[in-house]
Amino acid sequence: MSDSEIPHGDGRPVDMYLDLLRIRMDTEDYRLLMRVVEPVLEAIDEERLSSLDFALDSGANDELPQEVRDEVALVIATAVTGRLDNEVIELDVDETGPVRIVTDASTASDPVRLGEIADYIKERHRQTEELRGIAEVSGLPTDF
Repeated sequence: MSDSEIPHGDGRPVDMYLDLLRIRMDTEDYRLLMRVVEPVLEAIDEERLSSLDFALDSGANDELPQEVRDEVALVIATAVTGRLDNEVIELDVDETGPVRIVTDASTASDPVRLGEIADYIKERHRQTEELRGIAEVSGLPTDF
């Protein structure tokens, strides 16, 4: 187990990360963050995350500043992985424009791996557009 995965004391890594954010963040931003992450953390604790519909890019979260969105993503990643070395990075993907992802520090510093991730995003985008075209021609909803 690496240092980034070791819970210090009796707390979970996500609890430690939230404590650090509470100290570091503006009070209102921290409240916004908690309003978004509390249901997700509860779902993770109750092992019902798959039933939770959650997207940081949805219209419901338009009031969240980008810094808070990034921290929300990092809190969730810490809860899921138990790691404290997660980073938010932005990849420039030709077909979609900039895409923000959460990854571990090792991957974030590996240009080859980041290229593979960008290629994967491009392929997923291509597949989605193909399915959207099929749905449109078939008279089915295209908002997936």
